[in-house]
Amino acid sequence: MTIEEIARRAQVSAQSVYAIFRSKTGILTEILDQASFGTEYEQAVRQALGAVVPEDRLWYAARIARQIHDAQKTTFDLLRGARVVAPELAKLEERGERLRYKRQKQLIELLRTAGRLRRELSIRKTRDVFWMLTGREVYRMLVRERGWSSQEYEKWLAGTLVETLLTARRGKLKPGRG
Repeated sequence: MTIEEIARRAQVSAQSVYAIFRSKTGILTEILDQASFGTEYEQAVRQALGAVVPEDRLWYAARIARQIHDAQKTTFDLLRGARVVAPELAKLEERGERLRYKRQKQLIELLRTAGRLRRELSIRKTRDVFWMLTGREVYRMLVRERGWSSQEYEKWLAGTLVETLLTARRGKLKPGRG
């Protein structure tokens, strides 16, 4: 689809589309951002950053990952196939992953400040593991390929993040989650 066709369907000029989005990649970026980072996402981020208990922060992080991946379900296959023929889409995905890694730093710092991160993991390795586990590929493999529900994925992810990144809580074996 050309910019001119997009403009025609939107009933605006092609110059307007170029002025606002600059390219088809810009349009796709905006579509993905609107689908992924709405009010539910913002609320979950506020809850995660506002939580005091490290386990709670990781449970919210799992919810955020699920929300983003659920929102991007319809565009995932499109992006996956299109990046082969459109290198700018591969760059878009790479930019998204860099941004996701950057945004996760604040949460990892809060966990470090709480003194509950596993000692054998450096801050960088903790971020790397957190980034990998919350990534689109893990979601795709479990939900799309193996048929897990989004809720099963979220619950598994939260438990895995807690067990993998945090030291055991004194006096309590596991956080109370349903």
